[in-house]
Amino acid sequence: MYRDVSSLNTYNYGDAPYWDARYVQEGGSFDWYQRYSALRPFVRHYIPTSSRVLMVGCGNALMSEDMVKDGYEDIMNVDISSVAIDTMRRKYECVPQLKYMQMDVRDMSFFPDESFDSIIDKGTLDSLMCGTDAPISSTRMLGEVSRLLKPGGIYMLITYGDPKVRMHVLKQPVCNWKITLYIIPRPGFKGSGNGSLKMSHLEPVPTNEKGLIPPDFVVEDPDSHFIYVCEKIDETAELRGICTSSLTADVF
Repeated sequence: MYRDVSSLNTYNYGDAPYWDARYVQEGGSFDWYQRYSALRPFVRHYIPTSSRVLMVGCGNALMSEDMVKDGYEDIMNVDISSVAIDTMRRKYECVPQLKYMQMDVRDMSFFPDESFDSIIDKGTLDSLMCGTDAPISSTRMLGEVSRLLKPGGIYMLITYGDPKVRMHVLKQPVCNWKITLYIIPRPGFKGSGNGSLKMSHLEPVPTNEKGLIPPDFVVEDPDSHFIYVCEKIDETAELRGICTSSLTADVF
C-alpha cells in the first residue's frame, strides 16, 4: 500500500505539451480515481454549495459538471493544457456556474490572495510528484493553493499517495492547515467483509502525531485512494484567541 511511483515514470507530467498531446489523442471525458458520486459525501460535508471553488487540473473530467447539477454555484476550473481548456470552455459555454482558464498551478498569480473558499485537487499534485523537479513543483503548487484559500478554507486532495509519501509534502512550511484523512476504496472494489479493525470509509482515519496511519489499522483494498481534507488555519482568529486568553488571565 505504501508507495509512490514518481521514480518509475519517464514522462514529464508537469509539462503542457505532454497533456495537450494526450488530450488530442484520447478524446472524451475521463475522471481520475473517483467519480463525483463517490466523493459527494466528503464534498458536501466540507464545501457548502455557495462556496467559490477552484478545481485545479480539471482536465476533461465531469466532476465540475456533476457538482453544478448538485447545486454548486461557482466553480473556476484551471488546467495547464490549452487543449483541455478550449474543449471544456466550448462544452460549457452556456453553463454560467463553470468557468475555464488555461493556467499552471505552480503560478496562479492571476488570482488575488484568498480568492477561494475551497480548492479541489483530483490527481494534480500526483502528476507534479511524478514529473521532473517534483519537490520544487509540489512546493510551488501548495504555496499557491495556501495563498488562494481564505482562512478556514478547504483544500481537498484526492490522491493515490498514502501518508508516508504525502504528509511530508502537505506539512511543508508554505502550508498551515489542519489535516483530516479519509481512505476510500477504488471504484468497484468488493471487500471480504472480514476484519474487526476496518472502519467505514466515511469516517476519518486515526493518525499519529506525524500524520501517519497506525500500523495496526487495516486497509482492505491495497489500491485505495486517500482523501486529505486540509483546512487553512485562521491565524488571525488564533491570535485573537491568544490575546483574549492573556487579557482574561491578567484580569483575574
